[in-house]
Parts: sequence; structure tokens; C-alpha cells
Amino acid sequence: MAKEIGKIGWIDLTVDNADLVKNFYSEVIGWEVSEVPVDDYKDYCVAPPTEAGGADPVAGICNRRGANKEIPSHWLIYITVANLDQSIESCKRLGGEALTEPRDMGGYGRMCVIRDPAGAVSVIIEQPE
Repeated sequence: MAKEIGKIGWIDLTVDNADLVKNFYSEVIGWEVSEVPVDDYKDYCVAPPTEAGGADPVAGICNRRGANKEIPSHWLIYITVANLDQSIESCKRLGGEALTEPRDMGGYGRMCVIRDPAGAVSVIIEQPE
């Protein structure tokens, strides 16, 4: 699979109570919800309704716990980069900030939460080869 550099590859919603919010979006939008076990709690993946032709997840709904405990509640986009370490250095050089240390996402690659010079937060992710 080729890397899709520059594309938004994923979206996460991080909140204090993922159980409450997943039910909200399930009812309001019709997303189908699947559990993602994390340590001693559950996060969620959401997908369009099966009858609408959706089977692949489109977003995650995550608790502000564990690796996400320092992340404010918000929708967070993941943007694919060619080289995570180089992109982090560019971010810092251009007035941005790395809010987390780079971390491994298993088979999904490595990621880092950044803030741009205007204060907007996103994730940059390097997909595995």
C-alpha cells in the first residue's frame, strides 16, 4: 500500500466520556459503533450505517485517558507525512510545537500531536512501509 502523503487519513474525537458521546453520534448521525479495547476501558470506531454502504470505519471516539489524558476534548485529524521526525523538526523550526513525544501506533505507523503557530492542533503520522 502506498503512503498517501498529505492526506487526512483518520479523525479521532477525544472526550471525557466516550460512552456518552458514541451514543450521541450513533443516534444523531446513524454511525455504527464497534468497541476498541484499551487497557481497562473501551474506545470506539464508528462507521456509516451498513444500509448506506458503509462498512469501513471513518473515525474514532476516544476517552481522555491513558495516552490521550493530556489532549483537550476535540475532533483531531491525522495527516500523513513522508517522514515523521523531519516533519516534527520542521514544525518546531516554523513556530509550531510537538505536544506529545512521537509514539508507535502498531501497524498504523508512528504519530505525534502538534500545534501550529496559530494554535490549531492536529496529528502527523508516518505510515509503515
